[in-house]
Amino acid sequence: MARQSIREKYGFMFAQMAQVAQADAKINETNVYEEANAQTRTFMDKLAGENLAEGSRIGGEENFEAFFDAVESGKSGLILMEHYSNLDLPALIYLLEHSGNSKCKELASRVVAIAGMKLNEDNPMVRAFAESFTRVVIYPTRSLNKIEDAEARAAEEAKARKINLAAMKAMDKCKKQGKVILVFPSGTRYRPGKPETKKGLREIDSYLRLFDKMILVSINGLSLHIDPEHPDDMLADIIEPDKMVFTASPVYDCKSFRKEYMASLPAEEEDPKQRIIDHVMSLFDEQHEKVASSL
Repeated sequence: MARQSIREKYGFMFAQMAQVAQADAKINETNVYEEANAQTRTFMDKLAGENLAEGSRIGGEENFEAFFDAVESGKSGLILMEHYSNLDLPALIYLLEHSGNSKCKELASRVVAIAGMKLNEDNPMVRAFAESFTRVVIYPTRSLNKIEDAEARAAEEAKARKINLAAMKAMDKCKKQGKVILVFPSGTRYRPGKPETKKGLREIDSYLRLFDKMILVSINGLSLHIDPEHPDDMLADIIEPDKMVFTASPVYDCKSFRKEYMASLPAEEEDPKQRIIDHVMSLFDEQHEKVASSL
């Protein structure tokens, strides 16, 4: 059977999702927080379930439990996760909910993902896909680098500041409500042969300063592949079932983690914020390879 794009295989589903979609097509400082749409979520659970092959599971279950316990005790919780496809978040939530572990199931209900504006604004079907999960929408600062006109860039920078300030306030409110923030530290999906897409964003340092506890979640297996001929068309991604394993690291104390690593850097280090996220990404690589060797 020929490989199918997600548009070819699930176009009928996305059309149905679009009919019950509610998310705004344009983001501004008034609508950065979006609750999950239960109607579109039903479709996404079906999609995830059909493409998680036998053996798919969460790994480091005891670490997910310990993380949940820390959040339940009043600590603010941060999940940093590898990012290979737009199925990463749906698959994680699906596996947590179907793990048979009550703490993992409750943790899934508390996850709030940080998402870029592109998911809302580029395509109505992608928007319906994204709104199945609760999220705080941000203006990715790397997008500003593409704007060459000085006047246009100044206007966009002002817009970005308003949106991201509102997003920070929304995130803070989520923390106080006992919700868990999930961030993809690369800010984009990893693309084979493009190592720059796996480089962590220096802005992640601010999350380490703002949260109490964190886990790193690595992903082994891939059910949704970026089409190299159409890398910017999310609906052209190739979908095929695969065994996926989402593994949690032990729980880190964010402030201690950050303080200890910063103290290890030489005094003349020019960009310590980038170095610490580079360290986080190296921990992801180690964890990913360790899991891969055991599968």
